[in-house]
Amino acid sequence: MSPGFVHLHNHTEYSVLDGACRIKEMLVRCQEYGMKACGITDHGVLFGLLEFYQQFKDSGVKPILGCEVYVARGSRLDKSAKSPSESHRHLLLLCENETGYHNLCRLSTKGYLEGFHFKPRVDEDLLRQYHEGLIASSACIGGEIPQHLLHEDMDAADAAVRKYVDIFGRDHFYIEVMDHGMPEEHKVN
Repeated sequence: MSPGFVHLHNHTEYSVLDGACRIKEMLVRCQEYGMKACGITDHGVLFGLLEFYQQFKDSGVKPILGCEVYVARGSRLDKSAKSPSESHRHLLLLCENETGYHNLCRLSTKGYLEGFHFKPRVDEDLLRQYHEGLIASSACIGGEIPQHLLHEDMDAADAAVRKYVDIFGRDHFYIEVMDHGMPEEHKVN
C-alpha cells in the first residue's frame, strides 16, 4: 500500500452489526503501512470519535473524524417509509476543521432527535444548514448517486451530484470509487 494512500471510509466496532475494525488495531496497521492519516466514518453514529481521536492524535497518524450519515429521501420528519431502503440513503461526511466537527455533532443529534425512522436520518435542509467545515462524498453502494447509477438513471445521478455540489461546494464534494468485488460496484464504476 502506498504511504500516500489514506483510508477515509472506515467502519469500526462502533458501526453496530457492520464494522469489525478495532480502533487500536487500525492504528497499528496504519503505522505498519506508514500511513500519514486515517478516517473514521461509522454508520450513523459518532460514538467512536473520542476513542479514535485519543488513540491517533499523538501517534503520527492524523485522525480524520467523520460519519456515514443516513439521508432521508425527503423530509427527515416524514416517518411513512415502510423499509430502510425506502427511508434513506448514505452520504459520507468528513470534518475539515473544528466548525465541521461541531456541525457533524449537530447533524447527528438532529438525526436522532428529529429524523429517527429505522436509522438516525438527516435531510437536505439540515445538510444545507450545517454543511460548513464538512467534506462530503457519494458514499458506498447505498448512497443516492450509486443507487441512481445502479438503476441506470443518469439524469437523477447527475441531479444528485449537482445538488451535493450546490450544498457543499465544488471543492468539498467527491465521488467515491470502491472495489470490494461486488458485481453491483462494477456496474456503478
